[in-house]
Amino acid sequence: MRVSFKRLVLLSVAAAIALLLLASPSPAQCSMCRAALAGSNNAFFIRNFNIGVLVLLVPPVTMFCSIFVVLKRYHRDDQRPDSEAEGKDEE
Repeated sequence: MRVSFKRLVLLSVAAAIALLLLASPSPAQCSMCRAALAGSNNAFFIRNFNIGVLVLLVPPVTMFCSIFVVLKRYHRDDQRPDSEAEGKDEE
């Protein structure tokens, strides 16, 4: 069993390295935003637009992480033995 785990880890690392080496760079914007920015020669505007895209990404990531933390804590409390849960309720 230990050998298969090492093999799985080695295979995962090799796949990740191959993916990183073979991946082509992708644009950060959608195709419509990229088309609108392609005509602009103002590098300051393009840089600020890319920062704006990242700023708009913060709220969904924060909500997802908050929900994940709450579910993780709830799941951890749910797995306690019954004797500990009953003792805590009586206090």
